[in-house]
Amino acid sequence: MLLGFLVCQFAWLPLSLSSPNACLSHPTFREPVNTDIDVLCGTDRMEIKVLLCPVYFGGYNESLMAMNAQYTKEECKGSPDWTINPPVLKFNFFITEQAVSVCSNKIKIIEEVGSGFFSDFSSVQSINISGIINSLDPSVGIITYRKEQLYRFSCRYPLHYLVNNTEMSVSGVSLAVKDSNGSFISTLSLRLYSDSSYKSMMQFPDGGVKLKTRIFVEVKATNLTERYNVLLDRCYITTLPYPIHREYFDLFVGCTRDGQTVMGENGLQQRARFSFEAFRFVQNQNMTQSTYYLHCATRLCDRSVCASLVQNCSRTLRRRRDAQETSMSDVATVSSGPIRTRVDDDYPVELEVAVPFNKNGTVLGVAIAAVVVSLLYITLLAITKSTL
Repeated sequence: MLLGFLVCQFAWLPLSLSSPNACLSHPTFREPVNTDIDVLCGTDRMEIKVLLCPVYFGGYNESLMAMNAQYTKEECKGSPDWTINPPVLKFNFFITEQAVSVCSNKIKIIEEVGSGFFSDFSSVQSINISGIINSLDPSVGIITYRKEQLYRFSCRYPLHYLVNNTEMSVSGVSLAVKDSNGSFISTLSLRLYSDSSYKSMMQFPDGGVKLKTRIFVEVKATNLTERYNVLLDRCYITTLPYPIHREYFDLFVGCTRDGQTVMGENGLQQRARFSFEAFRFVQNQNMTQSTYYLHCATRLCDRSVCASLVQNCSRTLRRRRDAQETSMSDVATVSSGPIRTRVDDDYPVELEVAVPFNKNGTVLGVAIAAVVVSLLYITLLAITKSTL
């Protein structure tokens, strides 16, 4: 019994000695409370801060705290910051599937009926990233007097917002889809055509195409099982090749679309189609050419429920359904190459006359010819009179 007590005391001793003196007199050197954790849901990463002095008060230190009990992984442990007041233990990770899962954080897709800005959508998805920061009890005996410390955190992002963090390329994008049989990778591609039969690829000459030229767009998935269809949430134009830019023009978002955009197939097959007319940005009015890029936020939906997800633009008849977590994939953005539009309607008309036309020279020539004819007439008249 005495041996167990001494072991327990020696186990506590290193923690007491390693605790910085800053905590001993700090007002946060107390029992943990719910406000001891601060979570920042950033644009590209999540940052968690935990007050450090309550951790020491509970008999732990920074080396004994880790996300989701992943104590053997250094990337899952926090970094103490004693330079600020109060001292904190910082955790952070990027919002990517690999970074989120390396410390066993959970990703959950929540599907809801659209509201507010997304009221035209029969379904809008959000993604919830959550986890726990656990304490590891260093006691070597079979009992302990320490309370376990748990800090729960979570961030919720709209999937449309996560377009920022989706890996993109001009030619296509790989989109991971979870299935009951495992997972597979489907490749999405975006192509532009010049005809409604989608057979002739769109060619952009150096001078660009004329304004109001109709451009046909197809987003297609390959290596895809028959269970899934392609669904376009939003397609828009930016002046730069990046899908996130403060200057953009929406071709369509849900049921709201530009007057020159014609929707074809969407959510009904493993491809989606629509068309729009070539235009120019006002900022290019002093240029001979307007260049922009097309981006489409794309999802894969389960065929059994995809029809109910397709936007019904009659608000009173819009179909609604309960939230599901397995019928939709994550969002991905596919982008086109540069679309070049001629600012002027036609090329300059070339002159058909090879020799330049000189108006003054012509008038002079006609005048000389008239004088010559007049002199000949007078001469002939004089000869006629002398003969008579």
